[in-house]
Amino acid sequence: MTVPPPAPSAMPTYLGMPRFPDAAARAVADEGLRRNLAHATTTIRGRRAGAVAELDDWSALRESGKQIKDHVLANLGHYLRLLEERVTAAGGTVHWARDAAEANRIVTDLVRATGETEVVKVKSMATQEIGLNEALAEADITAHETDLAELIVQLGDDRPSHILVPAIHRNRADIRELFARTMPDAPPGLTDDPADLAEAARRHLRARFLAAKVAVSGANFAVADTGTLVVLESEGNGRMCLTLPETLISVMGIEKVVPSWRDLEVFLQLLPRSSTAERMNPYTSSWTGVTPGDGPSAFHLVLLDNGRTATLADDVGKQALRCIRCSACLNVCPVYQRAGGHAYGSPYPGPIGAILSPQIRGVGSPVDASLPFASSLCGACYDVCPVAIDIPEVLVHLRARAVEEGPRHPLERAAMAAAGWTLRSPARLALAQRAASAGRGAARRFRRLPGPLHAWTDTRDLPVPPRESFRAWWRRTGGGRTEEEA
Repeated sequence: MTVPPPAPSAMPTYLGMPRFPDAAARAVADEGLRRNLAHATTTIRGRRAGAVAELDDWSALRESGKQIKDHVLANLGHYLRLLEERVTAAGGTVHWARDAAEANRIVTDLVRATGETEVVKVKSMATQEIGLNEALAEADITAHETDLAELIVQLGDDRPSHILVPAIHRNRADIRELFARTMPDAPPGLTDDPADLAEAARRHLRARFLAAKVAVSGANFAVADTGTLVVLESEGNGRMCLTLPETLISVMGIEKVVPSWRDLEVFLQLLPRSSTAERMNPYTSSWTGVTPGDGPSAFHLVLLDNGRTATLADDVGKQALRCIRCSACLNVCPVYQRAGGHAYGSPYPGPIGAILSPQIRGVGSPVDASLPFASSLCGACYDVCPVAIDIPEVLVHLRARAVEEGPRHPLERAAMAAAGWTLRSPARLALAQRAASAGRGAARRFRRLPGPLHAWTDTRDLPVPPRESFRAWWRRTGGGRTEEEA
């Protein structure tokens, strides 16, 4: 099968989510949220720094990861066709999904074909991106999250707020109350001790694992040479989902492919240290097609485009497709630490979400148009990225696109058009400067702009124009020279 032609992403923004500035304003006012985020991100950030410092060749590994990813993106069609060939030869079936709607239809039809109405899931950003749980629910199929943090989010009818730690916004007391209220088999007298909470979740999930006939997973990587998929996790729930059910369905973004096991070895060093601050993930599971008598008897791989081909066509923005979902950028971002993940209105929060979501979803909605501005451009995200994504560069690039393509107030468009008309002519600019200088008195009295313009002065002081422009001063002073110099 050849790679299908690209199609626009069909995934909407999170329903009901406001623009980032509005959501962030509410989040910043939540002292408990800020406290939870500050504690968690500071702890993870410190541990990661220690794990990275152990390797003298970290910079070389980082550069290797960058170059491998860029090579794959430049030859993506070749490696995807090779991956399909190898998966098929190993007894698996490959499906191509242009967008979220097509991916959801494929997975739903595959589950229906088994006759099952329940599936267990490995933590997967791709399935969150396409809204798979909601699509399955519409088909009367229940998806059970098995990652502890994802289980917490699901039981609370919540949304993930972090790539690595989806329930980072909740503390132990919150989780104990949630388990006691929503988990029928929660033990009486459950405490908020982490060991007790983990044991309650383990017992709750064990019945799901043993009864499940169908599992849905994502994939951290896929090795094109052998058709092998790889999942890295810390709890063992993934291993249970990948081995016990009869049918395994994996949904993977097309950018996750790597050429060979030798290339994979680079990322098996980069990812654990950048994400969990571990030298190696506790569970690294890999599978190639199907093996009689060992693991699932049916394996389906759904290769997801959903805006990635369009992103690949952008010379600046395509570097976002290097992302290995380590979440290091979230943990160092001062904006994320104060606003939290929900404010981004996307399955991908933080700095990487601010550049990935507007590309795979477009900037046609208010929330997506606002995401490139959800940054101070401090550059900390670039410094920690294990594959050297220059997130500030992409943010600035996408800000220009958001201005051109995104939703804007008619008055803003008129103001920008007038400014452009003025700045294109030296004579018009000089006239505007003289008019501004003449209005110094009014500017001193009115520190805030009226009407729709007030949003600009809500967060800025209205500058008072100078008495004369630089050009006027230059002419008056003879090019800035004093009388003695003249």
